[in-house]
Amino acid sequence: MQYLLSVIHDQASTDDPDEQAAIDVFNDRLRAQGHWVFAGGLSAPENATVIDHRGAEAVVTDGPFLESKEYLAGFWIIEAPDLDVALKLATEGARACNRKVEVRPFVAV
Repeated sequence: MQYLLSVIHDQASTDDPDEQAAIDVFNDRLRAQGHWVFAGGLSAPENATVIDHRGAEAVVTDGPFLESKEYLAGFWIIEAPDLDVALKLATEGARACNRKVEVRPFVAV
């Protein structure tokens, strides 16, 4: 089963060499243990663009969908046999990046 591990951050800066080194080690372990699917960091919320095309015309808005002190800073998509393993890996990821991590399973469509 695949899980999304969302990295939640509450600071303007994300450039800490020690944290990046710990994340690299964690990423290498995910790959070595067969859990790695994909991961990435995201630019700051002010670089976002929201498109709403629920009506007749698309509405394009600069900036984040929500104004909040916490924001999605990055993510991992992992493969794990069950939620317990995903939570264990998320705990290790949270330690590595020094941030909160939300775990959500993918739903088959």
